[in-house]
Amino acid sequence: MSKVKITETALRDAHQSLLATRMRTRDMVPIAEEMDKIGFHSVEAWGGATFDTCIRYLNEDPWERLRNLKSEFTRTPIQMLLRGQNLVGYKHYPDDIVTKFVEKSYENGVDIFRVFDALNDIRNMEQTIKVAKAQGAHVQGTISYTISPVHTLDDFVDLAKELEALECDSVAIKDMAGLINPATAYELVSRLKEETDLLVNLHCHCTSGMTPISYYAACEAGVDILDTAISPLAWGTSQPPTESMIAALQGTPYDTGLDLTALNDIKKYFDQLREKYAALIDPIAERVDTDVLIYQIPGGMLSNLISQLKEQNALDRYSDVLEEMPRVRKDMGYPPLVTPTSQIVGIQAVMNVLSGERYKTVSNEVKEYMKGNYGKPPAKVNEEIASRIIGDEEVITCRPADLLEPEFDKYKSEGMEKGFVKNDEDALTYALYPAIAPAFLKGETSEEELATVSHVEDHEIGIPTQYNVEVDGESFEVKIMPTGFMEVEETEKGPFTPVEGGIYSTMQGMVIKLTVNVGDRVTEGSTIAVIEAMKMENDIQSEIDGTVKEIFVEPGDAVSAGDIIMVIE
Repeated sequence: MSKVKITETALRDAHQSLLATRMRTRDMVPIAEEMDKIGFHSVEAWGGATFDTCIRYLNEDPWERLRNLKSEFTRTPIQMLLRGQNLVGYKHYPDDIVTKFVEKSYENGVDIFRVFDALNDIRNMEQTIKVAKAQGAHVQGTISYTISPVHTLDDFVDLAKELEALECDSVAIKDMAGLINPATAYELVSRLKEETDLLVNLHCHCTSGMTPISYYAACEAGVDILDTAISPLAWGTSQPPTESMIAALQGTPYDTGLDLTALNDIKKYFDQLREKYAALIDPIAERVDTDVLIYQIPGGMLSNLISQLKEQNALDRYSDVLEEMPRVRKDMGYPPLVTPTSQIVGIQAVMNVLSGERYKTVSNEVKEYMKGNYGKPPAKVNEEIASRIIGDEEVITCRPADLLEPEFDKYKSEGMEKGFVKNDEDALTYALYPAIAPAFLKGETSEEELATVSHVEDHEIGIPTQYNVEVDGESFEVKIMPTGFMEVEETEKGPFTPVEGGIYSTMQGMVIKLTVNVGDRVTEGSTIAVIEAMKMENDIQSEIDGTVKEIFVEPGDAVSAGDIIMVIE
């Protein structure tokens, strides 16, 4: 038996799972040199939700983070998590953007690309794998592990064989919800070792509490690499503690050979960081929750779900949403719950519960999913629900990206013309997040504003609008509205009086598009605006036939549930 290698996740998945991805670059760089000395197989430090969070909440350039870390990690490879054709976004991007993104990621410092697809549809992984291989990077093809009536170990082994045929260097079993039990871990790792020549990496979250035992079973089956997190950022929805796994394997045939005492200063550093970010740690995400064995919700999704329900002032509906989630997943053909399908299923469950009627409100992403634009679902979708959502629109059967036109040059020239894109990296940031990147790239988001938000309420959007103000010892809650908003919320005097013909936001989010102007005729059911909420795009529709009389918002504005968007008469 060879030594088991360790991938340390503190700089990506651990803080994504426990701290809503809010760790700042300036808190990573000071400890990087120490981490570099340990002898880790790799440090996972980029990709996943970190890219989005950098520009959305932290006013940081993710590319700069990567370069800064690369200058510190001179011996240890930097690893990133890449969502196949979705890259680090929530939809499929054209091949030219995928190619350029992988090339630039490698150039800026990524050594190992862990590539997965939320539906385990290998067609969505081919382009990223091919380009990363061409750079000379280590490519780790990924099995998104899940349990359902339609998933079998044979399927997972077949997928690994396909990944090997694409010349991947290793295979990861990505167990995002911590569902793999010891017997299954042993069997799956054994079969992957017998039936492929790939290095095998097991990546699990601790949500169910079984993970350290499953890790040991995987060692007995010949696993090559385990993902762990330094102990202050371990357990709960994160990974098992690095120190505990190293100690547990000492003196066995699977000894990692890493020095426990060398990790002590790193542990102390992260202890302090944990205190600094304590306000962001949700007790639900931190502890073992065996409900995951029923609901199968992965770590990062659980903490995001909680913060999204808080945003919509609906945390009391948490258990209703948990119960709705498996129903939505079944309707959608049992996709593995990992970004972006976890968001798509999760947000739909939230909408089903909050609107009081299943599929009354449907995000654009659910519509695209039902049309086949995310790939082939593992099982047939519920046809009755699908026809309610997309009518008789045709469902595609080709590789979704084959239908996408090249876009990189368009975004680059447009961004340079407008003055906020200076290089290829900026152009990629803009192409990935056209709604939120311009404000970031123009430097319009101040870190202080974002810091206030991310440390207090973990809001989805930028600037705080609610404050407690103390006057002569008496506390008043004050809400500040951007000019042009009409205040519509329940006060102590009773509920607000709705404006006749008023169209209100049903959720907190950001206006990303208005599809009408004052004076336009609209029909009932037509889309009048698009709001991005909980990272999904949601059409706001007119409830009547009429004429747009007044519009109170513009693209980029933050809205709360109950805010008036426009008046139609």
